[in-house]
Amino acid sequence: MARLTEQEQQEIIRFIEAGKPLPDKYRFLLFEDKREVELVWNGKTSEVCNIVLPFQVIEQVDEPRAEKPEDTKPAEPLFEWAGISLDNRGRQLKGWTNKLIWGDNKLILASLKNGPLREEIEAQGGLKLIYIDPPFDVGADFSMDIEIGGDTFTKKPNILEEIAYRDTWGKGADSFIAMIYERLVLMRDLLAVDGSIYVHCDWRVNSYIRLALDEVFGSTGYVSEIVWKSGVIKGARGKSKKFGKLVDYLYLYAKSESYLFNNVYKQHDLGSKNNKFVHKDKDGRIYSRDTPLGDYSEESIKEFERQGRIYVTRNGGRQLIRFLDEVSGLTVGELWDDINPINQIANERLNYPTQKPEALLERIIKASSNEGDLVADFFCGSGTTAAVAEKLGRKWIVSDLGKFAIHTTRKRMIGVQRSLKDDGTDYRAFEILNLGKYERQHYIGANPNLREEEQQKQIEEKEAAFLDLILRAYRAEKVENFACFNGKKAGRLVAVGPVNLPVTRLFVEEIILECRKKHITKVDILGFEFEMGLFPNVLDEARAKGIDIAPKYIPADVFDKRAVDKNQVVFHDVAFIEVKPHVKKKSAAVELTDFSVFYSQDSIANAEATIKNKGNRIVVEKGQIVKVSKDKDGIVNREVLTKNWTDWIDYWSVDFDFESKREIIRVKDEDSGEWEERWTGDFIFENEWQSFRTKKDRSLELKSVFHECPPGRRKIAVKVVDIFGNDTMTIVEVNV
Repeated sequence: MARLTEQEQQEIIRFIEAGKPLPDKYRFLLFEDKREVELVWNGKTSEVCNIVLPFQVIEQVDEPRAEKPEDTKPAEPLFEWAGISLDNRGRQLKGWTNKLIWGDNKLILASLKNGPLREEIEAQGGLKLIYIDPPFDVGADFSMDIEIGGDTFTKKPNILEEIAYRDTWGKGADSFIAMIYERLVLMRDLLAVDGSIYVHCDWRVNSYIRLALDEVFGSTGYVSEIVWKSGVIKGARGKSKKFGKLVDYLYLYAKSESYLFNNVYKQHDLGSKNNKFVHKDKDGRIYSRDTPLGDYSEESIKEFERQGRIYVTRNGGRQLIRFLDEVSGLTVGELWDDINPINQIANERLNYPTQKPEALLERIIKASSNEGDLVADFFCGSGTTAAVAEKLGRKWIVSDLGKFAIHTTRKRMIGVQRSLKDDGTDYRAFEILNLGKYERQHYIGANPNLREEEQQKQIEEKEAAFLDLILRAYRAEKVENFACFNGKKAGRLVAVGPVNLPVTRLFVEEIILECRKKHITKVDILGFEFEMGLFPNVLDEARAKGIDIAPKYIPADVFDKRAVDKNQVVFHDVAFIEVKPHVKKKSAAVELTDFSVFYSQDSIANAEATIKNKGNRIVVEKGQIVKVSKDKDGIVNREVLTKNWTDWIDYWSVDFDFESKREIIRVKDEDSGEWEERWTGDFIFENEWQSFRTKKDRSLELKSVFHECPPGRRKIAVKVVDIFGNDTMTIVEVNV
């Protein structure tokens, strides 16, 4: 208080006596750790998520595929881990396993930072590099274009993505800053001491991002503002009253002054990566031979010849061989104008809306990490960071909220594994994880400016309104006095899952528990999304206890009051797989024989009523994708694009011994405070063979290779991922 004048002290007393908050200026006068400049927004809080949820491994991929029977021979068990005998069926048993995580990155970051996986991260030397490209366009369209029957169908984002990207983050600048600020704090705390972060953005939010990064990392954490010439000029045609937009921004911040950094070189200084003049020698050094000798003296040329640095072309021309690591003064600056965006026909293009070129990530990863280091991307999209990290010998953790993004990344990484395997290059296993249970959040949330009691009341009111809406759309009658059930319909009780989170195993287990207590035998579970790998195990368990559970997807149409009032909302069943096992001698194979889906997106009737003459629209109705078009006279034509059940399948894979590896989670014991391992009751799907469509090859194999198995009865698991990114699994028993 010594620094305050008498007048300031009296003013503080008056505010306190009146029960009023102190003016902002006193925050800077009263406290030693003052901030001379601070970013302030509506609802700002210093609280950061510290929840720790267990990560569950639902799939492991470390053998791209068995091409022939001799690749599938099992071996003797090698060692015991957590009481489970593991064998080396091509599976990685030791060392770091890369992580592909599905879920809300706030919960993922908090669980990585504060949970048991932190020990594994630190054992790898810590997290050296984070790259993120968060969704910064409030009005962005997160739809996906999917090829089907020679046409392109636009898949709308699911409700989880809609809510997260628009309702939670897209209510204006303050909601975006609040979202990114909390995540930046968690990322900073997760980084190694010599780690750094790159944040990718454009003109919409670059000023906010810079201020948020300054506050989280401090002004001393600033390293560079990188300007990437990301494409052709946009928005400057005709009489546009502004300069055309041409660049994106990448902000590089470091956790400490001892951050890791390697010089990198501009691509065009030694020719483009794809230039026929750029090569690697036997020692892996990159060199160019596109430099003419006209500017060199005869004496210099003779010395180059003596060193073997002259290349003679087929036409007799002579060129100088230059090595990249010998070129001085050509390091990359803050203007990156030598990396082009992905063009329409590029091999790496996956038609993902936010996909960035691999060359961009290659430069970032090379600059701020070394081989063997751990890097991360918590908005991974199509998986570019993971793909480049794997090719450059880095370990990685990537995550995304979108299930389609996780599936796109899985296919991409299997493709990288196959390519590295063909080249005889080492690669690491990766596993797909999600959070074993989720914090129950509410789809609208409460006003943060209200008192805690009022917030709780608002949450309860909004949750009740949500349940009423879903039950009315499902045409179910509301019920009381149940812990898990919200309604009943046609002799079946109805449980409604949370709107902004997947239905989890824990949610279903609580339903089964109440069913057993109250002798309930028929249940419908309604959810916008279901946890990966949830079915069919949990349904089989319920069936064994005499409980018939029918999981059904809630369509986004429930939020359309007109559709609800007209009883037009269709709740479609979870997909269904049929397989046929084949056994010969000591081997087994699986044939995919049927796959049924029941999706709806838009309707044929609505398309016919709204499209204009000479227009067309592709809709999904009751498991069929239909192209509805009108000719110039208004005559309507319908063309079914899904000619066969296989048209719905994008990917399928097989685990030939499903119950060989238990799913173990690490949870903290409430009494001792120590982390301990527990079996969830599920098994990890070990991906041993797969077939999937790619941009180049749209074909799909429907029968796996024969896999040699030890004699006896075993369970084979088959996983199918449809063109929307939703996965379904079935299990078949065989006797070898």
